[in-house]
Amino acid sequence: MTNKNADTKAANYRGEAISAMEPLLIGVGSRHRATLTDLAVELAVRSTGFRRSLPDSLLSSLATLVRVMNCYYSNLIEGHDTHPIDIERALKDDYSQDDKKRDLQLEAKAHIAVQHWLDTGGLKAPATTTQTIVEIHRRFCEQLPEELLWVEDPQTKEKIRVIPGELRQRDVQVGRHIPVSASAVPRFLKRYEEVYAKLGKSETIIATAAAHHRLVWIHPFLDGNGRVARLVSHATLLDTLDTGAVWSIARGLARNVNEYKSHLAACDEMRRNALDGRGNLSEENLAAFTAFFLTTCIDQVKFMERLMQPDQLRARILTWADEEMRLNRLPPKANNILEALLYRDELPRGEVATIVGTGERQARRIVSALIGHGVVTSESTRTPLHLAFPAKLASRWMPGLFPEKTD
Repeated sequence: MTNKNADTKAANYRGEAISAMEPLLIGVGSRHRATLTDLAVELAVRSTGFRRSLPDSLLSSLATLVRVMNCYYSNLIEGHDTHPIDIERALKDDYSQDDKKRDLQLEAKAHIAVQHWLDTGGLKAPATTTQTIVEIHRRFCEQLPEELLWVEDPQTKEKIRVIPGELRQRDVQVGRHIPVSASAVPRFLKRYEEVYAKLGKSETIIATAAAHHRLVWIHPFLDGNGRVARLVSHATLLDTLDTGAVWSIARGLARNVNEYKSHLAACDEMRRNALDGRGNLSEENLAAFTAFFLTTCIDQVKFMERLMQPDQLRARILTWADEEMRLNRLPPKANNILEALLYRDELPRGEVATIVGTGERQARRIVSALIGHGVVTSESTRTPLHLAFPAKLASRWMPGLFPEKTD
């Protein structure tokens, strides 16, 4: 995970063999393999079914909200609690006057920028290549405020600056785990890439958890390893399962954070006996983490399926609109536009007046009110309208997606 409290010291070559991080895969002959294969198949079927169940009109808007959710939960795992409403404000350059909160908003904005790059086809190589791993770290860290680019050695109190995209030049210890020496990091990343970047799709799904742990185990950067590993996993599943970025494992990991961290620590342990695989590290623990990881993915797809049930989603949105109209916070017939957008990819502005049954001037007033509430978006005053899922309304429209803001 993050190593703000990790011990750092000058690099000391220890001559580690790359076999130290074996096994990298749960082999086809492993006694754990059948269970993991079943989970991978279930995940693939559910993920594909969920995406296909969504109308095209909702894919882009939902992916935008999921990026905010993913950012919130991934940073929360690192102890950085920036509520999605504050994240959404940061995306509009609306920052807190409190320096620490503002820094966390900027951190969240950086995370979302990287995920947007991943979600919109920015990768030119598999997510598990050294090139991509370094690029993810560079893109994330180069947008961080200066205060968040420094780590402190807890023993010497020396402050060390994190260089975006630079592999660590110092040895570290994170809890009880001692990652490979700094000089060995490139060798281990090369082996990591050789194994994980060339697998077929079914093997990649099963291996995503192993790749996640082994990247954290190598600990290639002074800081940001946890976020980078989760973004690599997100990008891997995005490509392999064609998820459409409409669900995220980060929520499940954060909601089970103690179990998540316990699994990662257990995967650091050495092989116990002849029944525990043939590598240096425990295959049984790696298989247990893989089962946890795949089950967590499945649970998150199921959760999003429930949220996006068409009739229930329509009812929640229109109930909110009816309340807003009764309170005179939305003009009458604004619900007609929202209902139309629930079934259409976009709504040309020329059709709005017909849908609401008013003149052009009143139609423009209704559209303006909906845009002001953040529930409808448009690139300009002449381009078509699209439905949006603002974080401030998530508790009403998408209950359970993340906690309500309490302050």
